[in-house]
Amino acid sequence: MADSANSMWGGRFAGGVDAIMEAINASIGFDRRLYAQDIAGSRAHAAMLAARGIISAEDAAAIDQGLTRVAAEIEAGSFPFSPALEDIHMNIEARLKDLIGEPAGRLHTARSRNDQVAVDFRLWVRDQCDAAIDGLTALMRAFLDQAEAGADWPMPGFTHLQTAQPVTWGHHMLAYVEMLSRDRGRFMDARARMNECPLGAAALAGTSFPIDRDMTAAALGFDRPTANSLDSVSDRDFALEFLGAASICAMHLSRFAEELVIWSSAQFRFVRLSDAFSTGSSIMPQKKNPDAAELLRAKLGRIMGAHVALLVVMKGLALTYSKDMQEDKEQVFDAADTLMLGLAAMTGMVRDMAANRDALAAAAGSGFSTATDLADWLVRALGLPFRQAHHVTGTLVRMAEEAGCDLPDLSLVQMQSVHAGITDDVFGVLGVENSLRSRRSYGGTAPERVREQVATWRERLG
Repeated sequence: MADSANSMWGGRFAGGVDAIMEAINASIGFDRRLYAQDIAGSRAHAAMLAARGIISAEDAAAIDQGLTRVAAEIEAGSFPFSPALEDIHMNIEARLKDLIGEPAGRLHTARSRNDQVAVDFRLWVRDQCDAAIDGLTALMRAFLDQAEAGADWPMPGFTHLQTAQPVTWGHHMLAYVEMLSRDRGRFMDARARMNECPLGAAALAGTSFPIDRDMTAAALGFDRPTANSLDSVSDRDFALEFLGAASICAMHLSRFAEELVIWSSAQFRFVRLSDAFSTGSSIMPQKKNPDAAELLRAKLGRIMGAHVALLVVMKGLALTYSKDMQEDKEQVFDAADTLMLGLAAMTGMVRDMAANRDALAAAAGSGFSTATDLADWLVRALGLPFRQAHHVTGTLVRMAEEAGCDLPDLSLVQMQSVHAGITDDVFGVLGVENSLRSRRSYGGTAPERVREQVATWRERLG
């Protein structure tokens, strides 16, 4: 049977069943990323054990000094990681024993790998929330710079990717500031909710040792210890919340990546992307491809896949810990890396992109974009029901289309042939600039409102 297995799996598992089991069981290939959090948790745990008289102060000091050396070895790249020791926890503990001897064995008193990995992973995800918040803040500032520069630059607003009404470049940029602010808030909320310490839950039922969980929670920057030992070791909601927030953020980033792809095309010419985020064609010398935006649009889907994958892992698990949960980390690690790359790349693209004001302005007036302004005027000035005003405006649009002109180019006589009550005052609302100035409602596209929102966001972000 062993020979058959070896021929089936080839040289990679030449050791037979043992090699296969080691490969499926070991996590050190990826969970070594938790080393700093693991060492921090162990330091806090050892200090608490000494404070409670569970281990001696001398042993705690030896453990702390040994962990300092372990951290230095890992950071220097000289640490002897071993797949046979399965995970980052056992690798560090084994090396600590090599360095300090017997006191290393006392570190695991009143602790299990179940609560150890729970606290390590929670600390790591908490750090990623902080990094995402910082990355989002930087991207929001880049959008604010664009919004402030183009607060009064006309461009078309779209529905169904068809010209709808004129808006300003600044208003469009601020739409992404709003989206990203919600993303930022979600990461803040997730961070606040995950900020409870599972250390001390032990394997699943707590411990009979007189530990001080408040002390370890405070040492690690948590608000409080978790309240139920079963939930403490089986919970991965914090990782799922991070992935949920990251997935929504990824969707927002991908939407703007799609707009950049469209806007930078020869058919639109709304923006010019910098050479740093574009490439040329190997065969067509005239092309400048928005590769960074396209790659982000694809890569960001990995985050959503990670979220679904972890949900699928967790959905079938009875309490408490199961080995299935070892599959939580790779998904989250990859998603966090992808998110930070996406935020950094998008921030660079937004900072570097140059709006083509002439192309934006020309497109803003296309497609009878001020037709709604005409309908609104008919309601305000003539007292028409909106449905009737809509019909009159539609007739005038068709007239202009047949004449090959825009609405402001129709004569008063032509307009009065559709509705006799129309006066010269109508020309005061037609035209892109008039339309933009009129949209003064809170949250509207009028340049004065855009500048107010920019100032508000500058103050909020500090």
